[in-house]
Amino acid sequence: MNGRDRTYQVVSQIPKGKVLTYKMVAHWAGVTNPRLVGNYMHNNEDPVNVPCHRVVNSQGKCAQTYAFGGLKVQQEKLEAEGVVFKKDKIDLGEFLWWPSKEVQKRWEKEFGKDYITSYK
Repeated sequence: MNGRDRTYQVVSQIPKGKVLTYKMVAHWAGVTNPRLVGNYMHNNEDPVNVPCHRVVNSQGKCAQTYAFGGLKVQQEKLEAEGVVFKKDKIDLGEFLWWPSKEVQKRWEKEFGKDYITSYK
């Protein structure tokens, strides 16, 4: 499984009402650069099953260039799922998703040697 496929696998499991940062997705998917994650999200061909609107920057902000309608659309999608914005930011302390140990073990099995087992 390549980095793009692992990235899509991670993003597909982010629950409604939660987000991950580009850096965290890169980490969990074993991708070396969070910018690659941004590229994969921008070129996502299946936004229904790979909800890229749930990936935000490390400050909790939406992407200026969100591929499926821009920043405002990304924010609206997240708000519809219960994510609250204060000004233009998400409180990552409240809405950041931490995958369970079971999910992490499943990724480790599926992703093989490229998987990184703990977030720093």
